Amino acid sequence: MTQQIILAVTLIGMALVAIPFIATVRSSPGSTPPASWLTEVARRQLVWALSGLGFIVTVASLWVWPHGARAALDGQVINATAQQWSWEIDKARIVAGMPVTFNVHSGDVNHGMGVTDANNRLLFQVQAMPGYVNRVHFTFEKTGIYRVICLEFCGIGHHGMLDKITVIAGNN
Repeated sequence: MTQQIILAVTLIGMALVAIPFIATVRSSPGSTPPASWLTEVARRQLVWALSGLGFIVTVASLWVWPHGARAALDGQVINATAQQWSWEIDKARIVAGMPVTFNVHSGDVNHGMGVTDANNRLLFQVQAMPGYVNRVHFTFEKTGIYRVICLEFCGIGHHGMLDKITVIAGNN
């Protein structure tokens, strides 16, 4: 449901931004000689075609939210609190193949929580903000140790703001 709300808000926002531009173009007298009727028709068709393409790309890219598609709210839950310059993670061992919901917030300033695999490839990121809980859903497919890093400079100890999550096989 959240994805559809974000999609609707995005499309409404796009329309609100486009209205002043369309009104300005329609009301401007133009500094060049009037175009032929055929040129004007072609220009209008191009504008409508590009607008339609923009609408289709927006709907296609926002229809399925990247981390919400495979995760379920009844899976594993990890609560993570960012605090200069450390992470407090309430569950450091989770089961591979099961959806995980990360509830992330900060006790002091903004932080960026990123989780990387053994090759230091960023799997996902979420903003940690004081007074607000951000949620991200992710399913770890492989066992191993995953690093938790801070992606937003938060002071002189930022470089040491590291932690880890261990993903184990389901039968352990």
